[in-house]
Amino acid sequence: MKIINIVGARPNYMKVAPLHRAFQKYADIDSKVVHTGQHYDERMSSIFFDQLGLPKPDYYLGVGSGSHAVITAKVMVAFEKIVLDEKPDLVLVVGDVNSTLACALVTKKLNIPLIHVEAGLRSGDRNMPEEINRILTDSISDYLFVTEESGMTHLAKEGVPAEKIFFVGNVMIDSLCQYRTQASQLTLLSDLKIQPKDFVLMTMHRPSNVDKIDKVETILEVIRQVSELKTVVFPIHPRTEKQLKNFNLYQELEAIPNLILLEPQGYLEFIHLMENSALIITDSGGIQEESTFLKIPCLTVRSTTERPITITMGSNVLIPELAVEGIMKAFKTALDPKNQTAFQVPPLWDGKAAERIAVCIREAYQKHIALSAKDKAANYA
Repeated sequence: MKIINIVGARPNYMKVAPLHRAFQKYADIDSKVVHTGQHYDERMSSIFFDQLGLPKPDYYLGVGSGSHAVITAKVMVAFEKIVLDEKPDLVLVVGDVNSTLACALVTKKLNIPLIHVEAGLRSGDRNMPEEINRILTDSISDYLFVTEESGMTHLAKEGVPAEKIFFVGNVMIDSLCQYRTQASQLTLLSDLKIQPKDFVLMTMHRPSNVDKIDKVETILEVIRQVSELKTVVFPIHPRTEKQLKNFNLYQELEAIPNLILLEPQGYLEFIHLMENSALIITDSGGIQEESTFLKIPCLTVRSTTERPITITMGSNVLIPELAVEGIMKAFKTALDPKNQTAFQVPPLWDGKAAERIAVCIREAYQKHIALSAKDKAANYA
């Protein structure tokens, strides 16, 4: 059974790594990795392959940057050639980036069974490109692996047959469990001269937050006010840095006292920072999940989340508007220890999701082969 696993943007690496490891335990699975190159910066891409123990990709498409249409089209053209050459039995896509949808479309156009890991997540906001990618990929997938119970509900409402849906847990957490101890041994905190639980970790990169000057000015004011209470550690995303410089605000950012600006961090370094932080301010999707598992308070500056379990069970608080007063109020509330006692880890977020997925795929695919053979026999008869 030959499976091609797709890696596109940075969050995909942490999802594909445990899956590739799980597949390699079975002699009857030939697992290959295709890297589309949607993220092509060294700190955003190849370093993750090294740290997560992924082999050199079997194929690197090198699509680079561009509009949503350009990236999707480039991936589709390049990936089709690989599929025609490799003739895989299954293609596995993860998450909700443009590479996910592009490879899913190619796969189904060539009548190859499609696996979607992290299926069923919905924000309800179709202005988000990721939401469109999620909905379309789920609608054509043959095997849908779900991280939280809300995914089961969404897929059922959308008419996906129950036999296609598998509730297996979260492969992002598999990677976190795998590398948590290794990350704890880093000296990054001492290198930065900061103490555990005495700093706030911040990331911000979504266009809705960084593409308008008034939003960026608000982010700067939030950093100023937070930095009066705790050190702020800010690994700055290339997009955010670019916009700050476009708006002539980068020097203002650099001038804020008690702020540590970092370049984008490797996976181990970022785990180290997350686990030792007092609180996280972000607009990321994956950080909501990782902070929930680590039970670190997280303020997510977005109007919606596709991961509601991180709010109902975990440490995540949604901040629907990028406004200083609202963020600072939530910040002070979240730091209160009595508000942290109810944090829980969601069901099946135990580091074993990839193993469950491998077992499900082998069983489901063998059943598929058996049914296909039976249909062929019936046709000949």
